[in-house]
Amino acid sequence: MGVKIPAWRSVVAREVRLQSPTAKGGSFLDNEDVLSSASGFPQWLLRVEAIERGGGFEAPDEAKTMSSSGIEKGVVTTEVEAPRGNRSRFAFACAILASMTSIILGYDIGVMSGAAIFIKEDLKLSDVQLEILMGILNIYSLVGSGAAGRTSDWIGRRYTIVLAGAFFFCGALLMGFATNYPFIMVGRFVAGIGVGYAMMIAPVYTAEVAPATSRGFLSSFPEIFINIGILLGYVSNYFFAKLPVHLGWRFMLGVGAIPSVCLAIGVLAMPESPRWLVLQGRLGDAFKVLDKTSNTKEEAISRLNDIKRAAGISEDMTDDVIVVPNRKSAGKGVWKDLLVRPTPAVRHILIACLGIHFAQQASGIDAVVLYSPTIFQKAGLKSKNDQLLATVAVGVVKTLFIVVGTCVVDRFGRRALLLTSMGGMFLSLTALGTSLTVIDRNPGHTLKWAIGLSVTTVMTFVAAFSIGAGPVTWVYCSEIFPVRLRAQGASLGVMLNRLMSGIIGMTFLSLSKGLTIGGAFLLFAGVAAAAWVFFFTFLPETRGIPLEEMESLFGSYTANKKKNVTEEGQEVVEKH
Repeated sequence: MGVKIPAWRSVVAREVRLQSPTAKGGSFLDNEDVLSSASGFPQWLLRVEAIERGGGFEAPDEAKTMSSSGIEKGVVTTEVEAPRGNRSRFAFACAILASMTSIILGYDIGVMSGAAIFIKEDLKLSDVQLEILMGILNIYSLVGSGAAGRTSDWIGRRYTIVLAGAFFFCGALLMGFATNYPFIMVGRFVAGIGVGYAMMIAPVYTAEVAPATSRGFLSSFPEIFINIGILLGYVSNYFFAKLPVHLGWRFMLGVGAIPSVCLAIGVLAMPESPRWLVLQGRLGDAFKVLDKTSNTKEEAISRLNDIKRAAGISEDMTDDVIVVPNRKSAGKGVWKDLLVRPTPAVRHILIACLGIHFAQQASGIDAVVLYSPTIFQKAGLKSKNDQLLATVAVGVVKTLFIVVGTCVVDRFGRRALLLTSMGGMFLSLTALGTSLTVIDRNPGHTLKWAIGLSVTTVMTFVAAFSIGAGPVTWVYCSEIFPVRLRAQGASLGVMLNRLMSGIIGMTFLSLSKGLTIGGAFLLFAGVAAAAWVFFFTFLPETRGIPLEEMESLFGSYTANKKKNVTEEGQEVVEKH
């Protein structure tokens, strides 16, 4: 006789010693005795319709099963299964495929920095038209970001990624074949919708697939691929710049359609998010994904149990497919719970998410990335070739340090990297603003030290950004929201991120004229200083915390802060 347990609810094999069937005067163990004796087995996994068969038990034959050996001499021995390291490799592959959506944004950012030089020359654009063209894609992306939460809850994370790629593919082709300024703007609108979808869905999907032990590392991948895209855009600028002006920028923009095709092919190999599957009542499919992306079966089972609990699904519901209560109306109260009547923990989470996204962009990263050739020109590099080569160097440094940040985010934690990163950005921006101001006030003089300092501090700024503020923003904000609010909460953060990016991109040239280019970077330095204080006082560490426990973490963090303030106030009163 054998104990048969549904495959997706099976646990790692182990021996469970039970009382001998003939003990205590020959009385048999009843079902509850078996369940209570199975030390270490989650109770909900062992609800088997057991039938006494002379000391043996078996489940109904129609169950989808994994058999264990029979009970002999009071011992149940299941098949031994060692932890499989290739499970985390599968999660790694899923994260890479999902994060490829970020290449499309990175490529557009990188390629526009160089293409803008030739577009302005070919189409005779003014500075105002040029900066609108540079930053408008991020404003257009608000449409995609705003719709991404509801769309991903409706059709799933996987097909939302496909939708993002389709929009950007069409937009890149429209920009590549554009013949005038309005035509390019139409292409940027279509591409912007795709970027909005991509920026929200990539980190959310990765966070939902990754196990807690490697979530920070895997959730950093979108930022890595943004930087790879930026570097590809810079390299594209350098090579296509050798073509005639009217062809060069069109090739630069049109080639951006290629990553979208690769993305569409790669998505075919991706599973759906297990958390989305649970919300649809597809517990069996969710477990299959968790089993492939967890280090052990026990971890997969634990993750499934946590997701069910967070989604409000009873642990007693263990069928492969269940009916989720009120599924059709599940999303109706999300915006109220998020914006109108949030709990203290959710309010803290929302402010943290919006604050970190605001700081990432308002500290000026897109000013450097989009306008690197212009900055290097102001710094004293006269040749277009030298400006583009220096810009490629920015892309290389940014990509290298984003890899460093990704590798250490699970070792040192999110909070430490954010504080280190923002501190480095503040110092670099201060030095860059100072050196550019000195150069600006000494026209006609070649100040080699100031030129060298300007170029160096641009590199140190992007390095500091990439080691923390770049990747950790996406990691942190993709993991802190409760599962029911995650898609909409993350989309709000992305919308603010893209809005600030668009504002910076569309105003930097005007800001540089109004404050001088050095003054603009000193302003960004002030934002970085304020952001450091915000991070230090408001953000708890989330490394290694299960996604389903984030609300409790922020709730206790808020409660402790209030308690400390109250105690300090009482001490002041007592002293007086």
